[in-house]
Amino acid sequence: MRLYGKDWTRRELEARVGRMSQIGGVRRMTLSEGKEAGVELIRVATGAGLTLDIVPSKGLDISRAELWGAPLSWRSAAGDANPAYYDAAGTGWLRTASGGLLMTCGLTHAGSPSETPGGQQGLHGRAHHTPASQVAAREEWVGDELVWRVEGTIEENALFGANLRLHRRISGRLGANEIHIEDRVENLGFSPSPHMMLYHFNFGFPLLDENASIILPPAVTSERGEAGHAADCARWERPDPNAKERVFYHELDDRDGMAEACVRQPAFPAGPGAAAVSVKLRWSADTLPRLVQWRMPGAGAHVLGLEPANCRVEGYEAEVREGGPVMLAPGAWVTHRLELKIAAERAMIEE
Repeated sequence: MRLYGKDWTRRELEARVGRMSQIGGVRRMTLSEGKEAGVELIRVATGAGLTLDIVPSKGLDISRAELWGAPLSWRSAAGDANPAYYDAAGTGWLRTASGGLLMTCGLTHAGSPSETPGGQQGLHGRAHHTPASQVAAREEWVGDELVWRVEGTIEENALFGANLRLHRRISGRLGANEIHIEDRVENLGFSPSPHMMLYHFNFGFPLLDENASIILPPAVTSERGEAGHAADCARWERPDPNAKERVFYHELDDRDGMAEACVRQPAFPAGPGAAAVSVKLRWSADTLPRLVQWRMPGAGAHVLGLEPANCRVEGYEAEVREGGPVMLAPGAWVTHRLELKIAAERAMIEE
């Protein structure tokens, strides 16, 4: 294992600690106050500076994400609101959406409220507010590497309607500031089902400021409802209470292998000083051939969304007009893969 700038064997590390949790690992807990009461968390500490809160109560999405104690992700005013407060109608999703590093939008619908074959669907579908079942969190030695893994299942189903199941596995290893997400979505029903999927990654302060840069994959870019300026996609700005949200679509040039986007911050907080940090998001371009970029540099709502997707965000009816959505045949499945890797490029220590 590579840790603290050195290579270690398992036994060398075990000789230096009472429990490996002294360095990192996974730990389960339950929140107890206000609208967050009853929400389950699985906290992952990589030992290399990255800490994540994975939320079984909300689809195994990822809420808090920090590097060296400083946030990478934006969090909404709702916090980790219990999904019992979720209002599925219209834009009620916004009242209990947690923000955080990842909110899953799907499984049959993502985007604006829309009429679908299964009835009226609210904003971004139900996945983010669906508690997971068969949840497991474990650590396992593989040679001299300690691998951590969190997995479970969420379902979207209705009598006479769709019956989709998502099995999610989030994994990594101690000493590495990276995570791997593997989602298998299967149609358990006996009729074809729409499958609209969007991975709503949310980045915020202090990763984002006027010095941050955004690197996007080769793509054909357009702005929703506007003749947008592609140059706006690569920069960030100070909070502006009058700012309006903007949505850009990046249709990937290469739909083989893994696509990549990156947020770079030249002076991310690191103890008494700062470090140049790159946060790289990679995903399976064959199943998620579009990157939706949500720019919301407002005050309070100060967030960049980088959202690999197989759909746009105008809703089911608009997707049909464009020749979609993706359909899963009875018994068919699709596997979406995503990775997040964080690299500190250099340290700048202030005396």
